[in-house]
Amino acid sequence: MSRKKLLLSIAASFFVLVILLAVGLGLCLVTPREKTGKEEVFIVREGLPLREITTELQDRRLIKNKTLFMFWARLMGYSRQIKAGEYALSPTMSPMEILEKLRKGMIMTHPVTIPEGFNMEQIALLLEEKGLVDKEAFLGLAKDPTTVRRFGVSGPSLEGYLYPDTYHFGRGVSSMSILETMVNHFWEVVLPYTKGLEKAGVEMEEVVILASIVEKETGLAEERPTIASVFLNRLKRGMRLASDPTVIYGLDAFDGNLRKADLSKKTPYNTYVIRGLPPGPIANPGLESIKAVIFPEETDYLYFVSKNDGSHHFSKTLSEHNRAVETYQKKKRKGPQKTS
Repeated sequence: MSRKKLLLSIAASFFVLVILLAVGLGLCLVTPREKTGKEEVFIVREGLPLREITTELQDRRLIKNKTLFMFWARLMGYSRQIKAGEYALSPTMSPMEILEKLRKGMIMTHPVTIPEGFNMEQIALLLEEKGLVDKEAFLGLAKDPTTVRRFGVSGPSLEGYLYPDTYHFGRGVSSMSILETMVNHFWEVVLPYTKGLEKAGVEMEEVVILASIVEKETGLAEERPTIASVFLNRLKRGMRLASDPTVIYGLDAFDGNLRKADLSKKTPYNTYVIRGLPPGPIANPGLESIKAVIFPEETDYLYFVSKNDGSHHFSKTLSEHNRAVETYQKKKRKGPQKTS
């Protein structure tokens, strides 16, 4: 056989081999491991390398050959595109289907509703109970100065910027990703209203702090602009805010009973002691409370007291306020009634 024919024969054999390998790889990628099987939960942790993911897929009998799976993922440039999260996978899925799910981040999600007025501790506990985060790790990140500055917040933590709403998070997603989702949602919702800041004469940081106080002071949406006006009026006159919820936030432990001694205890959040605003928000306010601070009702009110039915009585003078306190405190002493 001539040299030319030999080379052609080798080339043809090589071509056939490549075709066979390609067909074999293709069949492996489109053929499920099993014809029957149940879906099971497969969690990809944040930052988990491709090798560990494919090893676990094979160990759990979801794919046959981790080497071919990894080869195809790298060949297609997918090795760095696999998303963290919780997946519903089955051995009846082909390796290609599984890879596409992992690449597109088609994760299982769990709804979690963050109520308006929840503080970071409450949010972290709620997320932990849902199996989504480790509470202490979540709080550590939310209070970390580097993380806080990363999100453009100048306060001591991300308190106030974890927007209360219903979210759908997947297990395996990092605490940082969850924080990022919530803070980004805050800015997405709030930014359209920031044009009113100049008219209100306040900075965004001040708005969030005041909105968090308004949120904790009343559950009635229609009262919030009036409550906001009281605090803004007091700030303009150099008066202390004297807000019970700020005192509670500054206590190391609160048993549900606010005592007279607590009101005189010096903490950065005790607005009976300090003048001006506390150093940061005391909760995560909803949009209505934020809007109430940006667009407050125009009033001369400087005081308010609970009427023990969820609403408040507003006063312009201290003498009027004292009479209102006497009236509603007397009613309160006659029997247990709902307070704001």
